[in-house]
Amino acid sequence: MDVKEAVDRRRATRAFDSRPVSDGLISELIEAMRLSPSCNNNQPWRVIVARDQASLEAVRTSLTRGNIWATRAPLIFVICSRLDDDCKLADRRDYYLFSTGIAVGEMLLRATELGLIAHPIGGYDALAIKDKLSIPADHVLITLIFCGYPGTDVSLLSEKQLLAEVERPPRRPVGENFFDGRWGEPWK
Repeated sequence: MDVKEAVDRRRATRAFDSRPVSDGLISELIEAMRLSPSCNNNQPWRVIVARDQASLEAVRTSLTRGNIWATRAPLIFVICSRLDDDCKLADRRDYYLFSTGIAVGEMLLRATELGLIAHPIGGYDALAIKDKLSIPADHVLITLIFCGYPGTDVSLLSEKQLLAEVERPPRRPVGENFFDGRWGEPWK
C-alpha cells in the first residue's frame, strides 16, 4: 500500500474485534512513531502500551459516556509528552505537541496499512488516567489511541457513530482551511 492509499483508507471507525494485536504488529506501530521527525530529533513522545487487564481498565473506566464503544478495543496507546522535552521557539511555538502529533499521524497510517483500526480520542479524564498509570505530573496526556482489528458489533454506537462507520464524515471545503498566498485568499 502506498502513502496515498493509506491516507485515503484511514478511518477512525469504532467497531472492534476482540482479537488481541500481536507483539509483532505493536512493534510495527511503535517503530512508525519512533522513526517520525521531530524538532532537533528530540523525540518528545512517551507512550504507554496498555494491553494487560489492569492498564486497560484504568483507561476504560476514565472514558466519557460518548466513548463507551472504546471499551472493546484490545489495545490502547496512551500518548504523552512534556514541554521541556522539545524545542521552545519564539512566539509560544512549543513544538512538543506538534512533534508528537506527527508521530501519531505516522502510526495511524501504519495501522491502516496493517489492517488495524487506530482511533485517537480526547474524551477522557486525563487526571484519573495519569494517576492510575503513574504518569508524571509534568507530562501532558495528549491523546488515547484505541487500536485493534475491525469488528462487526456496533451495539455500543450512537446513530451518529453508526453513520460514521460506513460513510466518511464530511470535510470542509478546501478554501476554508487552505489559503493561496495570504490569509483569507481561498485555495482553489
